[in-house]
Amino acid sequence: MEVAARMSSKGQVTIPKAVRTALGIGEGDDVVFRVDGDRAVLARTPEFLSLAGTVPVPAAKRNVAWDDVIRTTRARRSPTRR
Repeated sequence: MEVAARMSSKGQVTIPKAVRTALGIGEGDDVVFRVDGDRAVLARTPEFLSLAGTVPVPAAKRNVAWDDVIRTTRARRSPTRR
């Protein structure tokens, strides 16, 4: 489905009804924009708790203290590590 819309002078775009209906979004719902090259993808934001259990976690990474997860992630992202 492709539906056109026009941006206002304030940078606002009304999501066309056909798109809102297809995504099942309405007033007060959260959405997320993902930029991929020269395109933007709009998606309905899932309820956070509904994601529980949807991502497999290797046994070695289960029951790790959150502080250790943060520390490891920051170390891997550190520009001095490259």
